[in-house]
Amino acid sequence: MDKFVRFLSSYKASIVLLLIYAVGLALATFVEKWMGTQAAKMMIYYSPLFLFLQFLLVVNFILILFGRNFIQQKKWAMVVIHCALVVILLGAMTTFLFGKEGQVHIREGEKADQMVMHTSKGVKKETFPFQLELVDFRLIRYPGSQSPSSYESELRVYVDGEVREAKVFMNNVLDVKGYRFFQASYDKDELGTILSVNKDVAGRTITYTGYLLLLAGFVLMFFMPNSRFRKLSQQLKEVRKGALVALSLMMAVVGSAQNTTGAVLENSIPAEHAAKFGALPVQFRGRTMPMNTFSSEIIRKVHKEQKFGELNSDQFLLGLLAIPQMWMQVPFIALSDKEISARYNLPEEYVPYFLLFDRQGNYRLLPQLQEIYHRPADKRSSSDKDLIKLDERVNILYQLFNHTMFGLYPDPNDPSHTWYASGDDLSVFSKADSLFIVQSFEQYLEEVRQALRSGDWSKADQALDVIGTYQLDNDKASLIHPEKLEAEYRYNQWDLFNRVKVGYFISGGLLLIFALMQILREKRWKRYAAAFLTGCIILLFLCHMFGMGMRWYISGYAPWSNSYETMVYVSWATVLAGFIFGRRSTLTRALASLFGGIILFVAALNWMDPQINTLVPVLKSPWLMFHVAVIVAAYGFFGISFLLGITNLSIMAFAKESPRLSVRIQELTIINNMSLLVGVVLLTAGTFLGAVWANESWGRYWGWDPKETWALISIVVYTIVTHLHLIKKWNSQWLFNLLSVFAFSSVLMTYLGVNYFLSGMHSYGETEGVGSAFLYIGITFAAVALLGIISWKKNKSEKLREKNEKLRIKRVVSEKV
Repeated sequence: MDKFVRFLSSYKASIVLLLIYAVGLALATFVEKWMGTQAAKMMIYYSPLFLFLQFLLVVNFILILFGRNFIQQKKWAMVVIHCALVVILLGAMTTFLFGKEGQVHIREGEKADQMVMHTSKGVKKETFPFQLELVDFRLIRYPGSQSPSSYESELRVYVDGEVREAKVFMNNVLDVKGYRFFQASYDKDELGTILSVNKDVAGRTITYTGYLLLLAGFVLMFFMPNSRFRKLSQQLKEVRKGALVALSLMMAVVGSAQNTTGAVLENSIPAEHAAKFGALPVQFRGRTMPMNTFSSEIIRKVHKEQKFGELNSDQFLLGLLAIPQMWMQVPFIALSDKEISARYNLPEEYVPYFLLFDRQGNYRLLPQLQEIYHRPADKRSSSDKDLIKLDERVNILYQLFNHTMFGLYPDPNDPSHTWYASGDDLSVFSKADSLFIVQSFEQYLEEVRQALRSGDWSKADQALDVIGTYQLDNDKASLIHPEKLEAEYRYNQWDLFNRVKVGYFISGGLLLIFALMQILREKRWKRYAAAFLTGCIILLFLCHMFGMGMRWYISGYAPWSNSYETMVYVSWATVLAGFIFGRRSTLTRALASLFGGIILFVAALNWMDPQINTLVPVLKSPWLMFHVAVIVAAYGFFGISFLLGITNLSIMAFAKESPRLSVRIQELTIINNMSLLVGVVLLTAGTFLGAVWANESWGRYWGWDPKETWALISIVVYTIVTHLHLIKKWNSQWLFNLLSVFAFSSVLMTYLGVNYFLSGMHSYGETEGVGSAFLYIGITFAAVALLGIISWKKNKSEKLREKNEKLRIKRVVSEKV
């Protein structure tokens, strides 16, 4: 028993318990996929064994706190952070034991005084000390779309002899006598509402107290003189005092090239007129946008490129509309599945539209598609899924050829502010208006065809102006904002993020080259060159930030709500982290710039959708801005540590040992450690901000969703890495740098892997077609493992040489004596 208590009060026990905890959490996410959420909760999350493990962690924290005299040593940052974690766990336990969750279903004009609770023992009901009456339920949609913008319940509350009026909608909660009501769903006929109910006053109070303590602890960590972060900062200054201004060894420059396919068409629309067409307002998916934004999405969806040969997206789309018969013969529909190509005798890579139909006009893919759609989704093969995607591209083109996909003509009398295409059902319009809509669009396309033959585009310009005038005259909802439309058009044309990506690669690569040259020999002109390149990176960083600001202005919400936007933001945060920790380390700035370019390169891949979309109701919350901004910023700091770890392992593996390189390894290891600590703080704060958001939006701050769970796993993994120095046997630069690299795999699993291998409710990070990326990720980490082995062997042999040299000197000295 004494041995067990001694072990439990040790740092080694902390690492072992945290490691078991992380493995258990990871296993639970796969159990949930294979056996369901309830099975995962019963077998792992809420199992007695798992609760006992969390109890041991609390005991371990407390024993270390008092056994190591941290209070007497006034290590307040560490004390407050660990006490906060204990309080948060106690709050979670209080919620688990005493919290209540359920639902209330109310129809318009009816009253309810009970909630239904689903527990492990069956369905239970609890009666409220008050009554709710649904006066009205309203579903508000985006203009011209069936997508919900907001849904809200107007309630009448009968409590303590009084009658109150209240509204419940997403991110707006009703609190009555400790019961909190959240808008969860609604009836299909839109005459009833479903409210989720939560009663957890004690658990919420304790948990929120823990969050505040955690925030206070993080603040102390950065400012208390005896905190770990401040000690590392001081060590870094001491290392730099005696160090030469030199840098380490590593260079990874990734370039990208876009292959253009297909021939340049003779009948191409001039860029000048295509630009006017691209500036025309259009309504699509509830947003009013420039035609250029719509055409950009179409060419990405159908052709999987940003251009068709030398044609930009506006030239491509207008060509499809004006001369469809010619374009039906052109192979431009993307097809990556060779099995489909062989089955239907189609060309590989790109398919013409006409080959997908037989001579009688029958759709060749239809019989196979009908079979596929009758299968459960989890029984479909990869080839089945590729055939569905091909069908989606064909459907897009079918709608375009029939002029039924994009809204050009606003209906001034429609309360939902819908815009219509010329091929839509126009019965809602007057006979004169419907005739004008059909004729004006057909007249415009005819003028385009005439201009292609004559070269005179003046009449086509006039026909386009006629459509624009109709839009302005009938836009009663004021959806056309010229400034925003102009900004979005400029945003599309400037393509800032792709340009910044190339700039990061060039400037970061050159900066790294000059850093390597300084190792061999220092020259003043090299310092000037490095300063110039740093200035270029700063300008690129400002352009990067300006592009994010433009996207924010255009969309009306913070630009980190989907996978593409978060990748752009991670790139920005990575470069920012490089500036923060690279004030005196040119290597850190160079690596940060290169990594920022790599992330933007990934963001530009086909399976990332850069389209600006409308937000689902739950994302219309200020908590989204803070939660995602903070948690994704952490990925930037972890990315810096990932690169610094690889750099140090490369030096250990391939560079000759010298005092100068030993100093560089020590310096970069300290920067790596500081970057990890900042990342852990941001990731933890961001995760708990997300918990607050969840509690304020739908009544529970933790639901063991796979994305939530893997965010927690990432926190635990990086906590292990940053606490290894506490165990003397494991306190080595080699092990720390190696684990700082492999720990990044937990971030990749959280951001990408959950969406690919698991499932969850977090739509902001969803990605499609990401499977091929995991092949490259696997190859990368296999290479890192090989690098780790090589560096370990060299490190081991050097230590053996040092040991033998010390023994030799000792023997020589003893002989002389």
